[in-house]
Amino acid sequence: MARLLQIFGFLSVLFRGATLTFQSLAVGGIVFLLFVARDSNEHLNANATEDSNALKKSCLRWVRRSAVALAAMQIAYVLANSLILMQSADMTLADVSGANYVIAGFLGIASALTIAALSNARPPRSSALLLFPAAAVIASSVMTSHAMARLDYRAPLVAFTALHQAATATWLGGLPYLLIAIRGTQSTDFARQLCARFSKLALVSVCVLASAGFVLGFAYVGSFRAAYGTSYGAMVTTKIILFGVLLLLGALNYQLVRAGSSSSILSSLKRFGEAEIGIGITVILTAASLTSLPPAADLTNDRVSAVEIFARMAPRPPRLGSPTMQELPEDIYAAEKRAFDSGSLATESFVPGQAGTRPNTPAEKAWSEYNHHWAGIIVLSVGLLALLAQAGQVSWARNWPLAFFGLAVFLFLRSDPEVWPLGPNGFWVTMADPEVLMHRIFVVLVIALAIFEWRVQTGRIASANIRLVFPLLVAFSGALLLTHSHSLGNIKEEVLAELSHIPLAILAVAAGWSRWLELRLPSENQTRHLVARLWPACIMLIGVVLLNYHEM
Repeated sequence: MARLLQIFGFLSVLFRGATLTFQSLAVGGIVFLLFVARDSNEHLNANATEDSNALKKSCLRWVRRSAVALAAMQIAYVLANSLILMQSADMTLADVSGANYVIAGFLGIASALTIAALSNARPPRSSALLLFPAAAVIASSVMTSHAMARLDYRAPLVAFTALHQAATATWLGGLPYLLIAIRGTQSTDFARQLCARFSKLALVSVCVLASAGFVLGFAYVGSFRAAYGTSYGAMVTTKIILFGVLLLLGALNYQLVRAGSSSSILSSLKRFGEAEIGIGITVILTAASLTSLPPAADLTNDRVSAVEIFARMAPRPPRLGSPTMQELPEDIYAAEKRAFDSGSLATESFVPGQAGTRPNTPAEKAWSEYNHHWAGIIVLSVGLLALLAQAGQVSWARNWPLAFFGLAVFLFLRSDPEVWPLGPNGFWVTMADPEVLMHRIFVVLVIALAIFEWRVQTGRIASANIRLVFPLLVAFSGALLLTHSHSLGNIKEEVLAELSHIPLAILAVAAGWSRWLELRLPSENQTRHLVARLWPACIMLIGVVLLNYHEM
């Protein structure tokens, strides 16, 4: 249970992100069935009619799978929350069962299972019946949102939150079903008809999404200063940036739909749609991360000022010398763990997922800066070598992925000095610490990046699917960086550190999906040549940002 308490802050964001993702897929599929895959009054040939029937069956199958996954995630989330409360607050099962999140969870579970049952009914029921449990799923999610916790303007905020989530599900949750339709159809005319319908639906959804988001942002952020001076505001800004990228991809798709229905255009449409789905899931994970933060409007004190940000972000020479281990303070994690295991750790001020708010010493800050700066040198070198490899002038440059092995070893040794092999704590002891766990996950991802992409660059792998491992891992790393735990106290140092890490996440997402498009777009698509230069540039920018990371 002590380990669950430590990692719960991290897991709760992942649970929430998975819940919102499956919710969007289930609800988005239902809306797609009703408004895009509906029977048309236009005359369809035999192939189009067959495609239409097959599409409806396929959509119902994926709606059912998404609903089952949603129910499973809701069950896991309710159980984890209940165990945390019962253990840390000495509450009974009867006490916990009346909590708002339990009621909302059971409503979501029942609604999701109802969707699964109706979508599997024989003979098939009217798709319109699925709207009722879909609305209940949205309602269950809204019940655990910030809107329900507000004392002022609760009703309008609840309404706008519901509209925001429903529009997200319609647009982003409907996109996978459009790709399923395009891949499964034999009639290009029918595929273009579906794309045209979805484009209109997506346009309305984007307008509703942006309008509701503007109202919610005004209510929860409140001012421009809060947008950059608090963790909540910074994450909202990140959502807006990623939303802008989604709009760009959506605009490209819209132009393709208007251009015609040739096989090349449909292929490009599918590839842009794949990237749109990936970035959309990242946006959903960012939204889930917001649920772990208090609204910026409620944090009027200790906001980071623009002067403090400029002072921290101002370019300075990198730190290439490291303090010694003897200069670092004794690690507090082991002491906390011993106190918690012995029952002497106070629970009234304990925040799940956070190990304490002791300010870092100058030696710890110097250690961290040294780590970031040398990592930046390695990553910058990777980006430069990738560009050289693309130019084809230096043959050995194609081995650039091997530099990631050096980065992995460096991160493993230096990220957490309190842990083996440098520190006194065993390898497995502090894996319960979410920060250490995150670092270990990144080390594994970096090693995987090195292995797969080196084999791709040197021609040792011909499989088209294996070539996609590198962009997926890079994009996943960026998304994962947005899900790390936040401080409920909004400590200035943590906000400043977060402002340095958000650009890394955005650049990683951009690098991953631009590389994906380079590999997947048809060779005649002009955008392919642009994104081929974009992803190495993003990697180099990641290196530059790391080189300018400062904590003092």
